[in-house]
Amino acid sequence: MSAAEPDMIPAWVDGCLTPVEKLEAHLHGLRHKAISVFVMDGDRVLIQQRALGKYHTPGLWANTCCTHPHWEEGAEACATRRLAEELGITGLRLTHRDRVEYRAEVGAGLIEHEVVDIFTAPAGSTLRVRPNPDEVMAVRWVPLDALRAEVAREPGRFTPWLRIYLAEHAPAIFGDLAGA
Repeated sequence: MSAAEPDMIPAWVDGCLTPVEKLEAHLHGLRHKAISVFVMDGDRVLIQQRALGKYHTPGLWANTCCTHPHWEEGAEACATRRLAEELGITGLRLTHRDRVEYRAEVGAGLIEHEVVDIFTAPAGSTLRVRPNPDEVMAVRWVPLDALRAEVAREPGRFTPWLRIYLAEHAPAIFGDLAGA
């Protein structure tokens, strides 16, 4: 696949990794590759509220950024690209924390069935963040414990994948900060 076809993502079809259009993968719940990034300032995580124009989970709060790699794009390169595209963030040192798999309904008949490479990146609170309004409507720093409490109180305000990461994968993602 060429770079001219950015919506083609790696998905498993009949057991083989195949380029598939992103929307098709979600319509059929195909297992596909993804990345998620958590930018941290000590025990605080930078979260984003997804833009209202997103085709699924608009207006919900999510981790710092997430997406699907383009066909033949590596996970770390994808994470670096997406930090810049969604939030204008460059120059952070990414650490691969885990690879997890989840399946979740995300509304409008769409299903995320993802094999996710998860990265963290340390940054200070003075990090310059320039959200792309087509992708992100708001950002905020929140202590991890406060985020968990907020998700427990109002789960419907958060994306299914963020809820899954916090409930099932926090120790692998956040290490000692997870408190588990």
